[in-house]
Amino acid sequence: MESFLDQHLEEMLQFIEKLVSIDSGSYCKEGIDKIGKLLEMSYKQLGFNVIVDEQEEFGNHLIIEHKDAIDPNIIILAHMDTVFPEGTAMERPFRIEGNRAYGPGVIDMKASHASVLYAIKALIYQGFEGHKNVRIVLNSDEEIGSPTSRGIIEREAKGRKYALVMEPARKDGSLVSARRGKGNYTLIVEGKAAHSGIEPEKGRSAIEELAHKIIQLHELSDHENGISVNVGLIEGGSSANTVSDHAEAQIDVRIKEIDQVVFLEERLEKICSSSDVAGTKISLEGEMNRPPMEKNKKTRALLRIIQDVGDEIGVEIEDTATGGGSDASFTSSLDVATIDGLGPVGGNAHSDKEYLEIPSLVERTFLLATLIERLTRK
Repeated sequence: MESFLDQHLEEMLQFIEKLVSIDSGSYCKEGIDKIGKLLEMSYKQLGFNVIVDEQEEFGNHLIIEHKDAIDPNIIILAHMDTVFPEGTAMERPFRIEGNRAYGPGVIDMKASHASVLYAIKALIYQGFEGHKNVRIVLNSDEEIGSPTSRGIIEREAKGRKYALVMEPARKDGSLVSARRGKGNYTLIVEGKAAHSGIEPEKGRSAIEELAHKIIQLHELSDHENGISVNVGLIEGGSSANTVSDHAEAQIDVRIKEIDQVVFLEERLEKICSSSDVAGTKISLEGEMNRPPMEKNKKTRALLRIIQDVGDEIGVEIEDTATGGGSDASFTSSLDVATIDGLGPVGGNAHSDKEYLEIPSLVERTFLLATLIERLTRK
């Protein structure tokens, strides 16, 4: 399979260029659906059936399976959206410099789409059966928390033995075996406006109340145990000489273990249950929207299989934990053996310096194809 992929490297890069040239930010439905159509056509040409889960606001999701598949035990997850606004593809077109390719979304995760597609092509070319043992779910809203695709992912993952998630490998080539869970909350404070020079005593400062709450929220962080609470965005007030009657904060919460959810939610509710500044009112909105991906027994066993495959083909496999979120959390929470970071190697995702390490494209696609076949034979 490696020689097949070597021979098709240029074709893979051309395919990535097509994808990168289409704006597909999470709110760019038209662009995501163009990518979806391109991928749909590519898989249908290989004998796959494609179910399009149509969405009104976001891009459509795709569920892909070979026409001869019978209850596959592998689910492959990849997302079609990026973080970049419309027009970025024209401002920063795909380009190659040395051994790196650049462009919006090139590593997160348009190169991964080429990797999955050509792994399937390599399996078919080699006469193996692994391509009949995968269900591929491509979603359109991962970068904003998968609000419309989470249910689809969880539904399609139930009953599977293995989940292979195609987020890019880390810069050093490591796979991802654990991720922290994530929650997003909004704290809203209502006060009473007054002129700060004429009658400040009649005001009730929403900003002052918010300041008290920010300190209390940050004190919940316990980095040694993987808990972080960060107020990353605040706004409020109308002018410098007015006691503020409104203020709010956006709160990012990260956890290492699912058992930490109850503790944190109880503490958040307690902090927001009363005011430090008399006369102000507080409300808290939001939820934990991604459970943690824990490195459990099943994931460790899958990692060992991948490392064995790596040894077989000459690729050293290391793993790491990360604080960032992905759809791997959903499959892991369903007790499906999950490994993330199975895409090609690259770096600087979500920035104008995002890049793909071109030599890793064949290497990681070969690893993926060989892994699929190994899991099929188990």
